[in-house]
Amino acid sequence: MTEAASAETRARIVALARTWLGTPYHHQASVRGAGCDCLGLLRGVYAALYGAEPEVPPPYSPSWAEDRGRETLREAAARHLVALAPDAAEPGDVLLFRWRDRLPAKHCAIVTGPAHMIHAYDGHAVLETWIPPAWSRRIAYAFRFPAIRPDPAPASSPTPSPETAS
Repeated sequence: MTEAASAETRARIVALARTWLGTPYHHQASVRGAGCDCLGLLRGVYAALYGAEPEVPPPYSPSWAEDRGRETLREAAARHLVALAPDAAEPGDVLLFRWRDRLPAKHCAIVTGPAHMIHAYDGHAVLETWIPPAWSRRIAYAFRFPAIRPDPAPASSPTPSPETAS
């Protein structure tokens, strides 16, 4: 899937993300209403859109980005989402944040409107909030969900003949 999501799909992504509002923060979880972290929120929305998660992440510590020194989150996003310039992000797109210069991005959020996002972070349930300037300066990458292909129309059934009709 290489085509970027349509406006209709972006609206659906925002609506799905909003169903996670209030879900308690729980590191490594991805269960709407029970617990999730920022990645769990993204995984849950992806699964709702496409029927399954794209991959199951390995266990990770709260300091995984610092420990590994790799852009693991960006690499995973690039495998399943469509990269775009951060300033081109629209509602339904995903932002990745880098907390410190020269460290990998380690937080993600879903854009809900101009300068607004839904995300989960330690000590807070999933919330929708504005993106303050301090956070805007930390946006490292942006991605768009791939287009959702409509299910093919079911094959039409032949009209039963009078002999086979019951």
